[in-house]
Amino acid sequence: MPLRTLLFATLICLGAAPAFAQHDFKKIDTWLNDNTAAMGGRAIMMVYKDGQIIYTHSVNNMNLQQKMMGKFMARRQGKTADLDDYTPSSRVAIASCSKWLSAALIMTFVDEGKLKLTDTVGKFLPVLSQNGKGEITIGQCLSHQTGIKPLSLKDDLQDLKNTNTMDEAMQNIAKLPMEGGPGKVFHYSNVGLQIAGAVIEKLGGKTFQTLFAERIAKPLDMKNTDFGTNKVALPAGGGISTAEDYLNFLAMILNKGTFNGKRILNESSIAQMQINRITADIKVAYSPSEAGDGGYGYGEWVMKSPTADTQSLPVSSPGLFGSFPWIDNNRKYTGILITFYINSNGRNERYKELKSLVDEAVK
Repeated sequence: MPLRTLLFATLICLGAAPAFAQHDFKKIDTWLNDNTAAMGGRAIMMVYKDGQIIYTHSVNNMNLQQKMMGKFMARRQGKTADLDDYTPSSRVAIASCSKWLSAALIMTFVDEGKLKLTDTVGKFLPVLSQNGKGEITIGQCLSHQTGIKPLSLKDDLQDLKNTNTMDEAMQNIAKLPMEGGPGKVFHYSNVGLQIAGAVIEKLGGKTFQTLFAERIAKPLDMKNTDFGTNKVALPAGGGISTAEDYLNFLAMILNKGTFNGKRILNESSIAQMQINRITADIKVAYSPSEAGDGGYGYGEWVMKSPTADTQSLPVSSPGLFGSFPWIDNNRKYTGILITFYINSNGRNERYKELKSLVDEAVK
């Protein structure tokens, strides 16, 4: 049964569903009620385990300032402000949560043998070779180890907004300086996934947006998830999704690449994505504070855990706007918190606290 269908059946049978009877989520209800005001005023939380959604809870606690900011942001985007409570199907900009989706899309080309993680990008994008960046590998693109020094996030997004084609985006990246050799420096940014996105556009003969729709969104029944309508996609942060859609993706990763009986990614690709690539010899030029001291794989953070062995560490891909998807491979469950706010103060501590409460509830 698709997760979306199962969700509504679960909500209808809330009082009688055995899955809910086995777990006590009262502490998480309380945590959401207490913390949502500091997380933009709206939040929705969903948890999936043993093939079913076992928890869904949303809070709408927007103050006047948050409502005014919501209306302001909507006007800037030419939209009508939606100030209703988040539901499992509410579409929200997910920022860097997009990186996980994009890395998975690129791995579909690896699974098909059309691309190798050791392939150098100059093989597909001569403009990078012409500017001394052709030896960067696809794996280094997925793990933020290109060695390229990116623009500030603000300048990078502005540049992309004024860019008309992916080829033009590659010309802009080609001109950027290097801050270290490929595979020697970790710098969390948009650059690596933008390059990898350009590569698969060449291989697939279609836009990144179309490739994502065909290879990830459609087979995962992610009906309300896309990478927007801009001329050039932003693989590292341009995704828009819903809690229920993203949970489908997480369920696939948790289930080693399968979803509703369909193989989406090879199990070996899932394993490759979850290996920490920030080894002792890698210089960390920039890592966001909300990531804490975790490692990084392909499109996802590898979270430290005192209880899990090194082969089953939790993985995550939090976004700038506060959304927090994660998978606990040791406890065999996945969860997602959807929010929309900018102030990241205390965010990592909140993530840890929330995950600890969910860990306790799903035992």
